[in-house]
Amino acid sequence: MVMKNIKASRRGKYAIAAALLSAAVTFWTASSAPEKVTTVTVHEMIQAGKFPPAVKLAVDTLIIPWEGLVLSSHWDRYAKIWDICHGETRINGKPVQPGMRFTREQCYDILLVRVYNDYYQPLVKCIADFDKKPVSLQGMLISGAYNFGPTGTPKKPGACLSTAAKLTRQGKYQEACIAMTVYVKSNGQFVQGLANRRGNGDARRIGEAELCRSGL
Repeated sequence: MVMKNIKASRRGKYAIAAALLSAAVTFWTASSAPEKVTTVTVHEMIQAGKFPPAVKLAVDTLIIPWEGLVLSSHWDRYAKIWDICHGETRINGKPVQPGMRFTREQCYDILLVRVYNDYYQPLVKCIADFDKKPVSLQGMLISGAYNFGPTGTPKKPGACLSTAAKLTRQGKYQEACIAMTVYVKSNGQFVQGLANRRGNGDARRIGEAELCRSGL
């Protein structure tokens, strides 16, 4: 069931303004973005204005605060899998193993690259003119895709098959923000942390729908 008490916030507006300012400084244009990036090129792309502001907005404002950071691999009791950094479960195509370690900087680069390649690009392909939609809406969908997948199946839809994506294609952005709040379960069980993440956030962290509405 969707949440209906989602409101724009000052903190959400500040986060969006910072992302757009960064894009303006680097002269970002959607046509300059390549299909793939690597940890070698990601910072060069940012400096050259070839990196989408919505990706940095999603990473810095939504994904990192909600996923947290662990520099040593640990067991996720909900997903029943080893992860590391900001919720990474695979590194270089291989499952995370016990005993793995990375630096904070390495984790950030790995996250930027994976979000761009595995979540932003699929959304660009499945939603026409995705990179021209409101940056806050893009950020919400990217964060959602990171959390529950970009595609999925009709019975368990990811971001591309979600009602939020359908409403985005129809230009119903306010409704799209709210539609994403249905994803509040893990393994069939309601998780309050996911409800906070999807909706208005908490005292320290901005919620996805909150951010989305703050940019409309």
